[in-house]
Amino acid sequence: MNSRVEDDESSDSERRRKRRKMGQMGRFAGMAETKGMEKSFQPAINASTASPSANPNSFAARMMAKMGYVEGQGLGAQGKGRLAPIETQIRPIGAGLGTVKEKTKQAKEEEKREAAFRGEILEDSEEEERKRRKELKKKRLSGAAGAAGTTTRPKPKYRTATEIEAAAEGLQVPNVLKSIIDATGTETKLLTSAAGLMRNETGMVPSETEAMKIARRARKDLEAFAEEWNSLTERKNYFDMQETELLQGMDELQEGSQALEAVIATVKDLQVSTLERRASGVDALAWEDATNKLEMLEEEHVGKIEPSMLQEIAVAIIHPLFKTAMHDWQPLEDPANVSPYLARLQRILGLQPSPNGIDVTPFNSNFASSTRNAKSTTPYETMLYTLFLPPIRSAIINDWDPTDASPLLTLIQTWQPLLPAFIFTALTHNLIPTRLATLLSAWKSARPPSKRHPQPSPHTYIFPWLPYLPSQHTSSTHPTGLMATLKAKLKNLLQSYPLEHPPPPAFVSLIPIIEPFLKEQMTRHLLPRLASHLAANLIIDPSNQDLEPLTAVLVWCTPDWSFSPDTTARLLAAELFPKWHQILHLWLTSTPNYEEVGQWFQWWKEVLPPPIARHAVVERQWTKGLETIGMALDLGEEAKEKLPLPLPLLTAEEGEEKDGELPTAALKVPAQRVSEEEEGGMKDEQ
Repeated sequence: MNSRVEDDESSDSERRRKRRKMGQMGRFAGMAETKGMEKSFQPAINASTASPSANPNSFAARMMAKMGYVEGQGLGAQGKGRLAPIETQIRPIGAGLGTVKEKTKQAKEEEKREAAFRGEILEDSEEEERKRRKELKKKRLSGAAGAAGTTTRPKPKYRTATEIEAAAEGLQVPNVLKSIIDATGTETKLLTSAAGLMRNETGMVPSETEAMKIARRARKDLEAFAEEWNSLTERKNYFDMQETELLQGMDELQEGSQALEAVIATVKDLQVSTLERRASGVDALAWEDATNKLEMLEEEHVGKIEPSMLQEIAVAIIHPLFKTAMHDWQPLEDPANVSPYLARLQRILGLQPSPNGIDVTPFNSNFASSTRNAKSTTPYETMLYTLFLPPIRSAIINDWDPTDASPLLTLIQTWQPLLPAFIFTALTHNLIPTRLATLLSAWKSARPPSKRHPQPSPHTYIFPWLPYLPSQHTSSTHPTGLMATLKAKLKNLLQSYPLEHPPPPAFVSLIPIIEPFLKEQMTRHLLPRLASHLAANLIIDPSNQDLEPLTAVLVWCTPDWSFSPDTTARLLAAELFPKWHQILHLWLTSTPNYEEVGQWFQWWKEVLPPPIARHAVVERQWTKGLETIGMALDLGEEAKEKLPLPLPLLTAEEGEEKDGELPTAALKVPAQRVSEEEEGGMKDEQ
């Protein structure tokens, strides 16, 4: 137990001895650093602590030799590794980074050798680079100085007393001071009273030295005095200008106060007269009297009072009258109301510019307006927002019938010049489009109009509002709005509307507005439905022909707003004429009366409209019918058995697209064939 304690004490004493030794080494390193910071610190190492030279017979040397190591070369398979162990660089105690050179000479040589293996040139350290640049700069400067010669300093130029006096307006320099400053005269003058103030220069005559010093001092003082003179002159001019502006402002304020006193007197008289008129119960006379006096007030004080102040006065006068007028007002029954009086006050209310482009803004309006708090709305706009907008909103939502646009349209046209932009926008962009959209959404476009279920056409209540609605509701390409709803309704009409009924007026009237959209939808939806209608409902009967299906189709194919004659001709060639040729063949293979056949043939040519009957596609069908009749005449009695059945007549020209429309051959609707029972019944009738 005691031996263990003794061992611990001996180890502690050994540690303390080593720390004292390292402290001494640190102090030695600090002394070496203070003597010369250029040299890196190299601590003294005893010969006993130095590493002995490598023993080639040692175990480590033999093992490294087996692995390919050659003494004097670097480590690694290619010899690019280090040649010697990493050398330590000890800094003095308390010294930070940068106090001494961190890299040793051995480390720099190792870096250069590794860079040479990579085929690179190692740049010097930052300090060495700075030294190299300084040397190059010195060489360039020395070379430039030798080539260009010695540069001479420009000789200073001094102003004379006359020049200084001319530069300072109003400054007068005494003649005595001028002679001292300019040092003029036949002989040098010396002021003996100031001779002891300055010390003589070595190697110069005392009289000349004193004169030059006094002249230089006087010149500097005079120049400083001239600069101060100019500064004071500028300040005097500035104060004079301010005094003039203040006097002018005082005069204008006095004129303004006089004008305000006159305005106050006029306003008091106007208020008294307005109250008397209102008490009498005649609002029209009160409005007329107030309007006349406000017009006179504007003419008398135009340019003298700020326009915003006149507007506030006018609003204060008419506000009670306007509130009374809006109380029981029915906007749809009496659209005008008090608008004529407000129209006469447009200038004073800020709704109309001054006549002839005269600026009525007073001189000090900027100064006056800067002291007033800026408001987002004017008093007139606030009055309309609080008193005018509520009855208008209530009338549009509760009383107005959107199918009758005239009352509200008259109201909007009458008040439009008098309304601020935000109120007019609230009416035409929000309230009115909302009511129109509600009515348009309730329109059942696929149902024909009837007396039991009358439906107003959308064009009757949408067209009058197009000049006032925003582009969201008038553009046919906008994804939302009235036009987008209208396009959806018309698409439903083309898909489901009964073809037995003529097109609704709304459909025909809206085509010019959204023509590209409707043309595409008609080709996609209406044309196949017309083909199906002909195939299903049209029956060719020479004895009792029913033309209602054909007439209905021709009404929907009016060339003014619908399909072109070319498309209609192709439609008939695909759906009507195959039935027509079959009935003609059936008639010719029985016991025909060729005179009746000719009359029937001619009657059909007159049934079709001339542009369609004379179309090339239809003409080929007539030619084919004539050829069939001629062949039957040639065969005679044998026509019953030998007359060939009619084949579909569709040439390459008929299958082409024209005018951007689908060819009739593309309508995947089969033609209606005559059944055997119909053929038998027709033979019995014949």
